[in-house]
Amino acid sequence: MSCWTGQYKDVQLLDNEFIIFSGPCSLESQQQVETQLSELNTNFVRAGIYKLRTEASSFQGLRSDGIELIKNLKKKYSFQFVSEVVSDSSAEALSKVVDYFQVGTRNMYNYELLKTLNSYNKPVILKRGFSATIKEWISAANYIDDAENRVILCERGVRSFEGSYRNMLDLNAVAYLKAHTNFKVIVDPSHGTGRKELILPLAKASLAVGADGIMIEAHPSPKDALSDKEQALNHQELKNIIDEMKILSPLFGKKVVY
Repeated sequence: MSCWTGQYKDVQLLDNEFIIFSGPCSLESQQQVETQLSELNTNFVRAGIYKLRTEASSFQGLRSDGIELIKNLKKKYSFQFVSEVVSDSSAEALSKVVDYFQVGTRNMYNYELLKTLNSYNKPVILKRGFSATIKEWISAANYIDDAENRVILCERGVRSFEGSYRNMLDLNAVAYLKAHTNFKVIVDPSHGTGRKELILPLAKASLAVGADGIMIEAHPSPKDALSDKEQALNHQELKNIIDEMKILSPLFGKKVVY
């Protein structure tokens, strides 16, 4: 098994780094992201431009307008951008602005879409399907060329019988993957719980079990968010988590980058 170098094209993740991807569930306006960039000085921004929603009447994303918005922001700020790809056509459009493609839980089994991403020289964050086994998850990752050097696996919780939170965040999977594979692995405690008060403790736990980073939903005004407002942190809450992780990360031989 080859050693994970942490580098793919223009993106590099080092073994001693703990990366924090943060931003809104859905891209809504230029000001929304600009506020995060200016207030928090974040370098890794996630935001949905094309949104797959359970309810057809829900906000589906800014789509082509969102592409232009990010192009404008990249002229003004230096940052790495993550957004979810939902189709072949969205992959082509997003390739002009993203530094990482994100494949959401609904598309983990969409093998034709995964193969399409081989046409683009970008790393892929692959979220675990909400009922997927680890074997199925890794098998999906292997549809992408050079998987262990290109794919970052994202644990985002699996379905269970428990109703107190949105999903069951499977940190067992993170520890297992770090022990038995060379994949980089991050955790999404926002989707994993759907409860903002649980994000910090599970972010800490993710660091402790060996994760290479976390993905957190944040919004300048969560009550006004067009999607997933219940689990979104405001920017001060996000800053508090970043500060806490900075304190803890050296205990695990990591440096927080955000």
